[in-house]
Amino acid sequence: MKIIITGSLGNISRPLSINLVSEGHQVTIVSSNKEKSDEIISLGAIPAIGSVNDERFLTDTFIGADLVYLMVPNDFAANDLRGHIKEVGEHYANAIKASGVKKVVLLSSIGAHIEKGTGPIAGLYAVEQIFSKLENIDVLILRPAFFYNNFYANQDLIRHMGIIGSNYGADQPIIMVDPKDIAAAAANKIKEGFTGKNIFYIASDKRLLKEVAEELGKAIGKPELPWVAFDDVQAFDGMVGAGLPEEIAKNYVEMGTAIRSGVLWEDFDSKNTVPIGKIKLEDFAKQFAIAYNG
Repeated sequence: MKIIITGSLGNISRPLSINLVSEGHQVTIVSSNKEKSDEIISLGAIPAIGSVNDERFLTDTFIGADLVYLMVPNDFAANDLRGHIKEVGEHYANAIKASGVKKVVLLSSIGAHIEKGTGPIAGLYAVEQIFSKLENIDVLILRPAFFYNNFYANQDLIRHMGIIGSNYGADQPIIMVDPKDIAAAAANKIKEGFTGKNIFYIASDKRLLKEVAEELGKAIGKPELPWVAFDDVQAFDGMVGAGLPEEIAKNYVEMGTAIRSGVLWEDFDSKNTVPIGKIKLEDFAKQFAIAYNG
């Protein structure tokens, strides 16, 4: 198949592209960075350099594709993060319709069944709604869990204060996923084929946050590392103090309140979904230790 991958050489798009190339597919990788071209070619893929905000570029790139994998890239400069996410989703949908593509894999998020109160995930709710209304197009919506990678942001907190935490508590559950498990699941679903509109959850592990602190602590030689719950103001101030723009920090705090209340997981749990990913918390802890000690 001729497959278009958005997301440049990101944590999901790169391993997904490698998998699809190995299966014999013709893969084109969309990137806004021309300097990525040589690396994309080295993977056996074709670079398409342009912006996801340019519908003409997207349409021209998508024409003739059998399937397109779509993800909304982060934009920490956005003045309205949720609005940015929805806007990119609209550009994607318009390009899909104009190009005649009939199959789409859309990266969304756990919690995207909720319209508001979830920070950036509310933007993905809006994108899901846009794609659910597309006629005569098969859409597979991927809803991965909380990325393990998010814990990397806690490294300075651990180093300087000897704690890890956020605006949700140690005894609360968290459903996590590794980007490589997302890529593997997406590749498998593409290989299986799909029709109609479908939602597929992807998770690697489900643990209590105090267990997360324990495993990461053991891996870095701090077995007593505690998970500390901050209030929303403390969490916001900490993120801004660490260099995040206020708009991004505000959205992340709101996502944290959704984790704290448990609403983020309610649809996942109602379906009795079992984590299918191979990379468990203990596996990630080893990678975390490499980054922490490096």
